[in-house]
Amino acid sequence: MAHADAHAHDSHGHDDHHDHHELGFWRKWVFSTDHKVIGMQYTVTGLAFLFFGFGLMMLMRWSIAHADAVLPGGDGGLGGLMNMMFGPRVFAAVMDGSAIKGYMLTTEGYNVFGAMHGTIMVFFGIVPIAFAGFGNYVMPLQIGAIDMAFPRLNMMSFWAFFISCVVMVWSFFVEGGAAKSGWTNYPPLAGIADVGPGLHPILNGGTLWLIGMVFNITSSLLGSVNFITTIVQLRAPGMTWGRLPFFCWAQFITAYLLLLAFPPLESAAVMNLFDRVFGSSFFMPTGLVLGSSTSPLGFDGQPLAFSGGGSPVLWQHLFWFLAHPEVYVLILPAIGIVTEVIACNSRKPIWGYKAMVGAIFVLAFLSFIVWAHHMYMTGMGPKVAAFFQTTTILISVPSVILLTALLLSLWGGSIRFNTPMLFATAFLPMFGIGGLTGIPLAFNAVDLYLHDTYYVIAHFHYVVAPGTIFALFAGVYHWFPKAAGRMMSEFWGKMHFWGSLIAMNCLFMPMFIQGMAGVHRRWWDGGVSAYAQTVEPVLKWNGFISTAAWVLGLIQLIFVFNFFWSMFFGKKVKSDNPWHATTLEWDTPTPPPHGNFIKEIIVYRGPYEYSVPGEDKDYTPQSEPPKAKENPTV
Repeated sequence: MAHADAHAHDSHGHDDHHDHHELGFWRKWVFSTDHKVIGMQYTVTGLAFLFFGFGLMMLMRWSIAHADAVLPGGDGGLGGLMNMMFGPRVFAAVMDGSAIKGYMLTTEGYNVFGAMHGTIMVFFGIVPIAFAGFGNYVMPLQIGAIDMAFPRLNMMSFWAFFISCVVMVWSFFVEGGAAKSGWTNYPPLAGIADVGPGLHPILNGGTLWLIGMVFNITSSLLGSVNFITTIVQLRAPGMTWGRLPFFCWAQFITAYLLLLAFPPLESAAVMNLFDRVFGSSFFMPTGLVLGSSTSPLGFDGQPLAFSGGGSPVLWQHLFWFLAHPEVYVLILPAIGIVTEVIACNSRKPIWGYKAMVGAIFVLAFLSFIVWAHHMYMTGMGPKVAAFFQTTTILISVPSVILLTALLLSLWGGSIRFNTPMLFATAFLPMFGIGGLTGIPLAFNAVDLYLHDTYYVIAHFHYVVAPGTIFALFAGVYHWFPKAAGRMMSEFWGKMHFWGSLIAMNCLFMPMFIQGMAGVHRRWWDGGVSAYAQTVEPVLKWNGFISTAAWVLGLIQLIFVFNFFWSMFFGKKVKSDNPWHATTLEWDTPTPPPHGNFIKEIIVYRGPYEYSVPGEDKDYTPQSEPPKAKENPTV
C-alpha cells in the first residue's frame, strides 16, 4: 500500500509537470525530456554509428583481401572520395607514371580504422541502442511509469553522448587522423601516438579519443542512475519485483554494471589525458626511448621526457575492469529483448523466469572478477592466472542457464515465425557459438597462442554481431508498430534476416580457421607480405571473408529501406496491441502520447500469462482486471 501511495503521489507531481502547452519543434524533438523521444534519439544516432563503424570495417577488408590494389573507381571513384575525406596519411595516392592511378589504405590508416571500428561499434553503436535506446523507450512503459525519474538528467545524458559523438567524428579530420592505438588504447603507444611536429597538442586523434570517451562515460553514468531510480521508485501499483518483465530486469542489472564499472575507466582516461597533455606519467614508464635522429616520427632517440615511474599494465587493469562487464552491458539488454519476443511469439510463459533473474545477478557479480583473462600476455603468475581461469569458467554457468531457459520456452509453443521471432531464435545458436568458443580462451596455455588472432575476433563477433545485433533487429521489428503506428514489411524483413544470417556466418566462421592457424588481427595486408610462409594455406579465406562482409553491408540497405519506407507507407496497425502481448507497453495508445497512459494502470499478474487454461484468449495482459473467480494480490 505504501508503494501504491508513493506512486500515486509521484504520478500527481508528474501530471502537474506534463500539463502544459504544446511544445515547439526544438523542445519536442531536439531538446526533449520525453523518455520516448530520447530513446529514439539514442537509437537513430546509434544506428548511424553502427553503419559508420561497419563502413570502416569494409574498407579494412579491402586492404586485407587486395593489399596491392587501389580502391574501386580509380582517381575519381571511392578512393578519391576517401582521400578527400580522411587525407593522404590514411588513403595514399598510387602513381602510374605522372598520373594518379588510384588510392589505397595505408598501414597507418589501417590502424586508424581498426581502432575506431572497435570504439564506434561498442561504445557509440551497440550500447547506446541496446541500453539507452530500447531502455529509454520501452522500460518506463513496461513498468507503468509516465516518464523517467529525472527527465532533465535524461536529456543531459543524451547530449553528453552526442557531444562525444561529435568529438569522435571530429578526430578523423584533424591533422594526423583519428586515434590509432587500438580500441583498447594501450600505453605506452597511446602516450606517444599523434604527438610530434605539425600536430596540435590537444586537437589530435589520440587526445580527442580520450575526450570523447570521457563524455561518453559521463553519459552512461547519468543514464544508469536514472534507470535504477526509475525502476525502484516509479513502478505502477501491483508491479512487484516478481512481476517485472525480464527486459526490465536486464536493464536494471545493466545499469548497475555501468555505474560500478565505468568510473575506473573514466579516471584512467583523465590520467591518460594528463600523460599526453601535461607530461605526467601515470602509465608512461621511465626511460622510454623511441626513434632516432632521422626518425620520421620526430623523436631523437633520447629517453622521453616523462616524469617517470608509470605502469602501462595499470591502464590494462583499469580498462578491462570496465571492458569485461561491458561485454555483459552488450549482452544483457539483448537477452532481455529476445525474452520478450520469444514469450510473445511462442504463446507460452517463459520457462524458469526466476532462474533467469537469478542467473543475471550471478553473471553480473562474476563479470567483475574475470577481467584479467584478457591479460595473460602480461606475464601474471600461475596462482593469479588460476584464479581468473576459474572465474571465467564459472561465468559460463549463468549464461548456459539463460540459453537453456529460452530454448525450453520454445518447447511445445505455438510459434509464430514472424521477422522479430526469426532474429530472436537465431540469436540463441549464434550467441551459443560465441560462448562456447570463448571457453578455450579462459585457459592461459591456449590463450597465449590464440591471443590477438582471428580466433578471438570470431569469438567476440559471434557474441555481438549475430548475437547482440540480431537481438537489436528483433527489438526494432517488434516495437516498431508501437512507436510508429505502422508495421514493417514482413517480406523485406525476412529477406533482411536470411541474407544477414548467411552472410554473417560466411564472414565470421572462417576466422576460427585462420585464427587457429596463427593469422594475426593487425596484419593490414592479411599477412601476404611477411607471413605467407607460415600461414599461406589459410590466406585464401581473406577474399571470401571480405566478400561476405561487403554482401552483408549491401543486405543492411534492405533494413534501411524497410525502416524508412514503413515509417510513412507501412501497413497501419489495427489496434494498440497488434502482437497480442501481455506487458504494459501495449496498454498505451499508438504511438504513446506525452505521459504515456490515458487510464490508471494497475498490475494484477505476472508478465507472461500466455495460453492460460480456461481463458477465452491465448494472452492475459498484466493490467486486465481479474475475473470474479480470481483472487489476485495487488
